[in-house]
Amino acid sequence: MGHGWQGTVLKLMRGKDFTFTVRSNERLSERLHRLSFTDGGMLRATGVHPTMWVRLWFDNGDRPHQRAYTLVDPDPATGTFGMDFALHPGRASDWARSARPGDTIEATVQGSEFTVPDPLPSRLLVVGDAASRPAIDSLLDAMPLTPATVWYETSHPRDSDHTPSRGSATREVIRLPRQDQGAHLVETVRAALAERMDDSSYLWIACDTATTRALASFARKQLGIPKERLHALGYWKAD
Repeated sequence: MGHGWQGTVLKLMRGKDFTFTVRSNERLSERLHRLSFTDGGMLRATGVHPTMWVRLWFDNGDRPHQRAYTLVDPDPATGTFGMDFALHPGRASDWARSARPGDTIEATVQGSEFTVPDPLPSRLLVVGDAASRPAIDSLLDAMPLTPATVWYETSHPRDSDHTPSRGSATREVIRLPRQDQGAHLVETVRAALAERMDDSSYLWIACDTATTRALASFARKQLGIPKERLHALGYWKAD
């Protein structure tokens, strides 16, 4: 399957291509499906970092279609990992529903990067939703002794079935229903950050693109948070 102009651009940006093979599939809930993969040599070639994600290429007729997914519990020793798929209408969800052991899918690694802060922050302040939950789990795993507050936006009642909780330190999860296209989350988090953010905290944001940009801009311009204590990446675009 060709990757079109998107694949060409990723190649120019030194993207690395791999083929994953499905090992197993598991329905975690009404809205969530997990597939396990062998990595085609990826983890040995690229290494692993917290919140690591890759681009999967899905068949879409003669037009390439790619979506980014976070690795769940990657194991370089065995060359395996999982991925969680939210089940809603779309090419990616349709593929995940029907995937069986032995099926393969092409992937590109480009753009995923994150380094654990050194020294470790006094507290993690995290803003995310169901799409970024695997990444949040990975982040909490990477800093198991660092207290964290997570503002977790939900767009469906079942989103709360799987909320971030990794690590042995205190994990405060504040669940907020998605309202006004994310405006409710932005208003709530802005007010909280003004009170909670200090010189030794770390802010990590991964929501829809508009919400992420709004909160990152507030953090930089209004709160003066330096880039070494802020990571922000839009995980999806609202319709």
